[in-house]
Amino acid sequence: MPTPPRAAGLHTTSLGESGPRVVFCHGLFGQGKNWTRIGKELAVDHRVLLVDMPDHGRSAWNDEFDYVRAADQVADLLADDDPVALVGHSMGGKIAMLVALRHPALVERLCVVDVSPVTYRHTSEFAGYIAAMQGLDLGALERRADADAALTEAVPNPVVRSFLLQNLRHHDEGWSWQPNLAVLGRDLERLGGWPEDRLEPGTTYDGPVLWVAGQTSDYVTGEYAAAMDRWFPRNRRVTIKGAGHWVHSEQPEVFGEVLKRFLA
Repeated sequence: MPTPPRAAGLHTTSLGESGPRVVFCHGLFGQGKNWTRIGKELAVDHRVLLVDMPDHGRSAWNDEFDYVRAADQVADLLADDDPVALVGHSMGGKIAMLVALRHPALVERLCVVDVSPVTYRHTSEFAGYIAAMQGLDLGALERRADADAALTEAVPNPVVRSFLLQNLRHHDEGWSWQPNLAVLGRDLERLGGWPEDRLEPGTTYDGPVLWVAGQTSDYVTGEYAAAMDRWFPRNRRVTIKGAGHWVHSEQPEVFGEVLKRFLA
């Protein structure tokens, strides 16, 4: 199935015309537009940039997933004379952390959403999602509802299923998935990792850092505090009740207020 045209680098969407700059990085299977709600709220007095990460949305595909390369691609969108508040969730949180560590002059402050600078081993859930998406017969689809029905058995949670289906795009040649599923599936272990060996010993980001965790998530826990403090000595942590890993979509009002206070 042909894929639709995509950007040569990273696809971005800009909101707002004045004020400090805020840049958003989404998580695995996401797109920059996942941040549209909070982005529009902030655009009243900020310049907001929503970025499709590599191998996602309308950004370019690569032969392999690489956190450091992804971070450097995001850094290329920024400028030393206009440092940003950088916000990243999950995979995008790791990318954002690496931008801050490798290019600190570009980042005025950092907000990390429900992920830690560590290697995770629990990636089987995501492997199941990728298998389900790849197993969908795109040529047989007539409407998006057909895809929803076909994924119901493999992905019974309607919230997760709806999130995944945001990646299904219709174009002149038919239907296609926006993420680079083949590479993301093959490189899941790397996606769960943290490329410590590619950072200079003693590297830290000394700007202000806000960690936002979901109460029921296990991505930000006490056992990871030492790693957080090691790389980001000026961090503070907020846990949002009634939220899991997708904090900003499960508790958008609370998350928005927490982020606005941090930006202020």
